[in-house]
Amino acid sequence: MSPAESVTPLVINCMAVDDEPLALGLVCSFIEQTPFLRLVGRHESAVAALKALHEQPEIQLLFLDIKMPDLSGMELARVLQRGPRVIFTTAFNQYALEGFRVDALDYLLKPFNYEEFLRAALKAKTYFELKQAHDAPPAVPAAATPEPEQDHIYLKVEYQLVRVALADIVYVEGLKDYVKVHLASQTRPLLSLTSLRSMEEKLPASKFLRIHRSYIVGLGHIQAVGRGTVQIQGETLPVSDGYREAFDQFFSRWK
Repeated sequence: MSPAESVTPLVINCMAVDDEPLALGLVCSFIEQTPFLRLVGRHESAVAALKALHEQPEIQLLFLDIKMPDLSGMELARVLQRGPRVIFTTAFNQYALEGFRVDALDYLLKPFNYEEFLRAALKAKTYFELKQAHDAPPAVPAAATPEPEQDHIYLKVEYQLVRVALADIVYVEGLKDYVKVHLASQTRPLLSLTSLRSMEEKLPASKFLRIHRSYIVGLGHIQAVGRGTVQIQGETLPVSDGYREAFDQFFSRWK
């Protein structure tokens, strides 16, 4: 049996939560007709869903209404920051930004049809496939050979995971809760809800250098270095005191 044939097909355990019985029934029927989703719970209140989630830790994905009495879907999502992933289902579009802040996978605006539902479900499938691949134990190699260095990362941009080639990253600019990833292949940077520290951990030190509280630069894109500055893609970026030692070590190679 080949490795591809031995992989268990992905099935995502889902719960639907909505205080409107008709809307709840529609979401449940959509889940049941989607081959890679399994409906294991349905509730008409976020309070009941919270109790059920403690009893059913296998739940991976919530289709969650936002406006509900006692406990809203948004409040439940905040409680479950490290729990199942969420796709919001709501009639109100003003919660989209807040949904992004709680790391929702998608945001379905009522009334939605099966095509729109399936598009959101496929985003969830992509996420769980990536997570499954990341969490899988590494295969034992036939011989001890060094693994090739990863040539890309995945960034969450809006409600998608976007594959970004490391060679395409010119520099990363840290904002408050976001980063701007400036690319060689396009003029508009990617905006991702993550921290610069998290980006620093993802990017290999052999190809990237943090030079400032707000900047990580791609070493292959540096055009010139000066006393406390880096020129890259026509921009002059400062080097702060906290990162000067690492910068000076790199700068010494240019002398």
